[in-house]
Amino acid sequence: MNKIKIVNKEKITLNGVKYKGYNVGDLPPTFAYRQKETETDEGVVIDFGTKDWFNHKGLTYIKHS
Repeated sequence: MNKIKIVNKEKITLNGVKYKGYNVGDLPPTFAYRQKETETDEGVVIDFGTKDWFNHKGLTYIKHS
């Protein structure tokens, strides 16, 4: 069974992992993709987007580091 602890309106802990809640218009830019490759002078840089998220009570919760 999942254990949810509500820290405040925008932050919760689910099974010991911290998540931050966002409204749809406030989602970070990394939410829109899984992986992005960017070429630089030093080579190709791979940037990983958001993969751990869920919706609860009108907010989208994303894993908070």
